Amino acid sequence: MSMNTMLLDGSQLTIDQVIALACGQTGAPDVALAADARQRVARTAQAVQQLLDDGVVAYGITTGFGAFKDRIIPVEEVRQLQRNIVMSHAVGVGAPFDRATTRAILLIRANTLARGHSGVRPATLDLLLALLNRGVHPVIPCKGSLGASGDLAPLAHMALVMIGLGEAEVDGQVMSGADALAATGLTAVTLAAKEGLALTNGTAVMAALGTLEAWRARALSRVADIAGCLSLEALHGTPLAFDARIHALRPFPRQINCAAYLRELLAGSAFTRHADPTNVQDAYTLRCIPQVHGAVRDAIAYARWAMEIELNSVTDNPLIFIDEQSGAIEVLSGGNFHGEPLAIAMDYLGIAMTELGNIAERRLMRLTDEASNAHMLPAFLTQHGGLNSGLMITQYTAAALATENKVLAHPASVDTIPTSANVEDHVSMGVTAGLKLRQINDNVEHILAIELLAAAQGVDFRRQQLGADAPLGQGTRHAYALIRHHVPFIEADQVLYPFIEAVRRLVAGGALVEAVNHHVVDTWQL
Repeated sequence: MSMNTMLLDGSQLTIDQVIALACGQTGAPDVALAADARQRVARTAQAVQQLLDDGVVAYGITTGFGAFKDRIIPVEEVRQLQRNIVMSHAVGVGAPFDRATTRAILLIRANTLARGHSGVRPATLDLLLALLNRGVHPVIPCKGSLGASGDLAPLAHMALVMIGLGEAEVDGQVMSGADALAATGLTAVTLAAKEGLALTNGTAVMAALGTLEAWRARALSRVADIAGCLSLEALHGTPLAFDARIHALRPFPRQINCAAYLRELLAGSAFTRHADPTNVQDAYTLRCIPQVHGAVRDAIAYARWAMEIELNSVTDNPLIFIDEQSGAIEVLSGGNFHGEPLAIAMDYLGIAMTELGNIAERRLMRLTDEASNAHMLPAFLTQHGGLNSGLMITQYTAAALATENKVLAHPASVDTIPTSANVEDHVSMGVTAGLKLRQINDNVEHILAIELLAAAQGVDFRRQQLGADAPLGQGTRHAYALIRHHVPFIEADQVLYPFIEAVRRLVAGGALVEAVNHHVVDTWQL
């Protein structure tokens, strides 16, 4: 086995591993089932066969599904039952998930099955891992999950490819599932008892969304701290509100850490305001950055905590338990597929990220409105206003995105609609929460890019007053330099959207944070 192999045992998968595999190149690393996990999986698959041999009635093994839970299925039709659940449940609609999300779904589902309580055979799990290792990415529509009996519809589209149906993307080309398997040297599986249900019944889709977006939110939160500091310098704000003594008296740990990180970013700046009896405090969007950004970090930390638990949880139904002493087999029906813990976490994070966008948009407003910044900066950050509109309309875009986020922040988890003839009578809408969170993060990414663009423009106007040698903070100077490497000072009106996109790429790709943290003590933490 290669040194560059990720071993799955169902209990040790991390967020960082999910991100690395989802966003990396196929085969870097390969994924395989750990030896002890393989033994557990094989033993439970044998237990399922024993149940069949003994004529035991067990939900989803020898019965129908959902409202058909009381319909007994003859043993000779058990394999058809498992094929039928995959085909009949593949009713997703909408655009397919991107490659990174699809890879995360495959990995998380495989890790769940590796715990050995789901009843799949090792060969079936090996095929699921082979899809990852050979770059066979099932086409999974993003809509159709209620997040209660797990993510039934999208996971059925994943499982279709394993039985040679559906569609998959290989090397950028979408083809039939059968062709995708053939092109990569793989063979479709004939599902055995319990396997169709085990593949489709679980929370892998919402867990993938939550993991990817919680990781992204963490990165955006770091950028927001840098953007807030650069705006504070452009606006001649004061860092006195970040004094450690203030935050020690309200000891939210992430508020305290945020204030410390802001002090680190701003150390040595000639652009900030010292104690001034005629101007003792700034507007809330500057003064309260630690309080607001710190609260956002709390939501990110909670979401990461929930996702880290879910990554190593068994979330299908029913679950199979084998007594270690007697070897007795018990099949228990429960509700681990219910996505409520993830839905609430993603809704909470969506609300928090909306606030991160709200406060950034208000800082942008202060940068562009000369009345709000006491004429520290020219109106709309242009020298010849009237003939030039400057950055006037960038704030419109940010305001539109912030408003859209307020609509999206309505929690999905408080909605529910009964399904399956009222058997499945309460649902989490977890995937909906995840899709909304993704849109919110997209919007925040753009809002922060626009704030950084405007803050750099404001710094240049301040530099005209302070002199070319006036230093920015020990952290913000490197953020400013990176922005200026990609975007010039805007002297007169020109097409602006490429500049917004250039800064957004610095935000999304991590270059901005990396440039800053190469030169400061990285005290940022959740």
